[in-house]
Amino acid sequence: MAHALRLARQGLYSTHPNPRVGCVIVRDGQLLGEGWHVRAGEPHAEVHALRQAGEAARGATAYVTLEPCSHFGRTPPCAEALVGAGLARVVAATLDPNPLVAGRGMQRLAEAGIEVRVGVLEEQARALNAGFIKRMESGLPWVRVKLAMSLDGRTAMASGESQWITGPRARAEVQRLRARSSAVLSGADTLLADGARLTVRGAELGLDAQRTALAMGRPPLRVLVDGRLRVPLDAPFFQAGPTLVATAQAGDVDAYRAVGSELLVVTGEGGHVDLPALLRELAARGVNELLVEAGPRLAGAFAAQGLVDEYRLFVAAKFLGSSARPLLELPLERMSEARELRIEDIRRIGDDWQIIARPASRS
Repeated sequence: MAHALRLARQGLYSTHPNPRVGCVIVRDGQLLGEGWHVRAGEPHAEVHALRQAGEAARGATAYVTLEPCSHFGRTPPCAEALVGAGLARVVAATLDPNPLVAGRGMQRLAEAGIEVRVGVLEEQARALNAGFIKRMESGLPWVRVKLAMSLDGRTAMASGESQWITGPRARAEVQRLRARSSAVLSGADTLLADGARLTVRGAELGLDAQRTALAMGRPPLRVLVDGRLRVPLDAPFFQAGPTLVATAQAGDVDAYRAVGSELLVVTGEGGHVDLPALLRELAARGVNELLVEAGPRLAGAFAAQGLVDEYRLFVAAKFLGSSARPLLELPLERMSEARELRIEDIRRIGDDWQIIARPASRS
């Protein structure tokens, strides 16, 4: 199963909106076939592994990182393919939370006389597809907020200048976070200050040629939260390809369409963009993982509303001073209001440090 998970990770940048899945077929300790899901609409991991194993699959064991599908979608059901191949045993890391599957795949295998087992390396398998699982279970994407800061917790100078706080290796990691995400979101303040495009830059990914090609072949949806439509349509963001603009007021839909953008009105309290409604809309469009790269105001709004699943904090070994801008606009007055985090990982990236943390309430 560990090998199947390694195979599944090869689809980290390309399977959206499908989950990342790997499959290994073995008998008597011998590897007969292996495969991983590459792109939506193409054969699933089990099919690749069965093709490689051929007739040798009869009587063998398949290890798959997600329950085989049992329904006809863009491809035939994998459960039927496993039954037809004459497998003796199928081990799945975790059940598929998709309501169209949800245990039916393993049930079909069991009814065909195949021995089944679920729950091997389940935690690792669920972590690999946290976004897909959350979307299926709650109708919301996995929200990952990226923040770059100095050691004194500042993100930009008082003037708004922020390039570059961290070094090239940390920026390459951010490019990989963009590439694995279904969508990347920012706000008007960031775009107006930095002229950001939020694109994936293949030359900065630091991946091999195959994975770079897969990543560049499926660019994430770029989303702008612009409640008052302040970002002009000739901004670099709009010149870099199709976008979705979430706003709190009506605008010239045709003007945005002319530059390849869709205008979505989601008005919330106080005339702001309704962020929970926006997340539901993104999930409905198949967004599994959303990367938020925003300034302290918008990032703080996601935090204040309890919408963040994971923080990626990139910390540079420098001070920006007390007049520089804070990490988040999150007004808290008492210690009892402090937002507790659970640190999952800390590691050095070049001259900087990356901290992965999650809200303690979601542990």
